[in-house]
Amino acid sequence: MKICFAASECYPFVKTGGLGDVIGSLPKSISEENNRKKSREKNDVRIIIPLYKGIKTLEYDIKCLDEFGDIALKIGDKDVSFRIWNGKLPGTKIEVYFIDCPVYFHREMPYTNDPDEDERFILFQMAVIETLQRLKWAPDVIHCNDWQTGLIPVFLKTTYKWDKLFENTSVFLSIHNIGYQGRFSERSVYNAGLSYNDYYNGGPYELDGAFCFLKCGILYSEIVSTVSPTYSREIQTSEFGAGLENVLQVRKDDLYGVLNGIDTNIWNPKKDKYIPYHYSRKEIENKLKCKKELLKEAELEFDEEVPVIGIISRFAAQKGLELLVPVINDLLNLPLKLIVLGSGEERMEDFFEKLTFSFPHKVNAYIGYNNRLAHYITAGSDIFLMPSVYEPCGLNQMYSLNYGTVPVVRKTGGLADTVRDFHEYGKAGNGFSFDAQSPYALYDTVVRALDTYSDKKTWREIMLRGMKEDFSWKHSAKEYTVLYKKAIEKKKGLA
Repeated sequence: MKICFAASECYPFVKTGGLGDVIGSLPKSISEENNRKKSREKNDVRIIIPLYKGIKTLEYDIKCLDEFGDIALKIGDKDVSFRIWNGKLPGTKIEVYFIDCPVYFHREMPYTNDPDEDERFILFQMAVIETLQRLKWAPDVIHCNDWQTGLIPVFLKTTYKWDKLFENTSVFLSIHNIGYQGRFSERSVYNAGLSYNDYYNGGPYELDGAFCFLKCGILYSEIVSTVSPTYSREIQTSEFGAGLENVLQVRKDDLYGVLNGIDTNIWNPKKDKYIPYHYSRKEIENKLKCKKELLKEAELEFDEEVPVIGIISRFAAQKGLELLVPVINDLLNLPLKLIVLGSGEERMEDFFEKLTFSFPHKVNAYIGYNNRLAHYITAGSDIFLMPSVYEPCGLNQMYSLNYGTVPVVRKTGGLADTVRDFHEYGKAGNGFSFDAQSPYALYDTVVRALDTYSDKKTWREIMLRGMKEDFSWKHSAKEYTVLYKKAIEKKKGLA
């Protein structure tokens, strides 16, 4: 199969969140999928992303394809142009094409609140199609990701419908977080060169008086996916659908949940370059040494009998950290130490800073981001806490399980799909979880985890059970391959 990934991020070139990790990892596994099956058919995988100001073209040997020159486009009343640059995804032969339009992409951050944010990604989406035209490459599937690529299936069925190059190309849309939808004013319909007939009177482009890129992607793509099975069901409800639940229910027969994977070359206690000691299921003793080093780094006293709870998170409402506030004194009266890494809402930054000041022998908080420390916390903690209000997939709980760090999570989205409560599963689970979005449910679950921690034999069994899990991308790649074929069949009218 020929598969084109269109996205606004791709690690290591640019990353602001989980999307960057997915696009930096999934294409590699898709490319390798047929090799694993020793099939004669090879997957031809390519990626297209914007060339942001911060991308290091020299470091990654990214060069301009001068033969295509300046490619002109009309965005509303504006005449703009872009150039195509090309490089390889590091460590692979996968071609990556970069859309270079300085007027739109040479800004301080990949995403902005600027008045022309719609124009930036209208240009990008048109440029994806124009790039494929110049490459004379017709993908079997264009795998779009989030609102920044939601108009591509619309353009293929309208503006570029004339081009026979794409007559057999299907579109697959992945939603990484339903909360980000690309809603813009009705002027944006004109900027995209689309018809207002499909906007007014409840047309497919309109949502609550706005032009919604993500709604377009949901309605016009052959197949829609989310990043975990539970999240695919949750977003069809008013609680989690963010206004798109009715649209998603219309597409429920074409909506699937595929759990994200993790890069086990980076997040692997056997070879993690950031942690002081390596360990594995068969040689787990070094994890205790990692705990000692973590506590030394955090300037907290080591005690093997006292568990360390780690938190690595954005401080945002979605992450549910506010649940800690009403019960924090009760929690800190328990035998535990708390190490926190994160940043975000000022209120939560102040909360954790004050905890460090008030409980200097029990709490350490690092406000900001530190990649080395993130690996230290993952390896050195006994428990990892993720009380998310919603979590489309989540990666930290998978990292933790891989490192023998037992997760305590709220049962939502990908957390529900990866963490099995120890007691609920007849003492055969790999972590602890709670349903209610309640401080006291969180507290009770932490108490259950601490009680279990005191039984070293049982705790070790939970740790080893988590470390047996395989969250590598190869499983997701198999599922995506099946869904790509469904998208192709649907395009051909066979499904």
